[in-house]
Amino acid sequence: MNWCDIGVNFTDKRLELEPVLARSFKSNVNQIIITGTSIPSSLKAVELASAYPKHLYSTAGVHPHHASEFSQETVKQLKQLANNSLVVAIGECGLDFNRNFSTPEQQVYAFEQQLQLACELQLPVFLHERDAFDTQIEILSKYQNNLVGGVAHCFTGNQHQMLQYLELGFYIGITGWVCDLKRGTDLRDAITSLPLERLLLETDAPYLRPKGLANNRKLDKGNNEPAYLPFIAQQVADLMQVDLTVLNQASLNNTQQLFGLAGIDN
Repeated sequence: MNWCDIGVNFTDKRLELEPVLARSFKSNVNQIIITGTSIPSSLKAVELASAYPKHLYSTAGVHPHHASEFSQETVKQLKQLANNSLVVAIGECGLDFNRNFSTPEQQVYAFEQQLQLACELQLPVFLHERDAFDTQIEILSKYQNNLVGGVAHCFTGNQHQMLQYLELGFYIGITGWVCDLKRGTDLRDAITSLPLERLLLETDAPYLRPKGLANNRKLDKGNNEPAYLPFIAQQVADLMQVDLTVLNQASLNNTQQLFGLAGIDN
């Protein structure tokens, strides 16, 4: 039973590539998309992915935290990165009005520039959103007819918000947030009505280590890892009341359809 983790931050120094990948493969998480959040991290993501073709892919984008760095030169750099066949999406891009490391105006500019690029290149978008849902949906609606799709990465919202993403044609990325019985209540309720054909699975490692995991800190140092994706998947399968094998096949089909990933054998 193969799995694909659509969102891992392998450019984060907390994740040591070789041992983390070994544990990932041992857990049958055989394909991973590495998240790019700036030009340097996107370059690094492509470099890492190139060492493991068919197993690793990447995104190329600028996270809203880095929107103040965005310029027309950034667009050129992202376009050049996207020429690499291992780059399967534009992003992580979107809006984050929680911390405002970049101003809302800078974030909107960077977001729209990346949406326009995704439309031009016909690549899906890898979306981030925090405390900016209404504005994000309004902007996405403007580009809906020209986008080839995308995913609401690390979705933690409620059913109403989920349905709005679905209406715009997006997939929903589910992380270990769903394992948190306190903070994840809205998400746990929402995914009971999430169509299987719109589900994607991710860890967002090294962040969001799932609640309820056995203590394995000698190996993972307290970090989340792609090896824990099957644990998340079982929680999702239980909530959606489907067999794990059904959920597995649906998530793989969805991943391949959205990102164009090749199939892989055990």
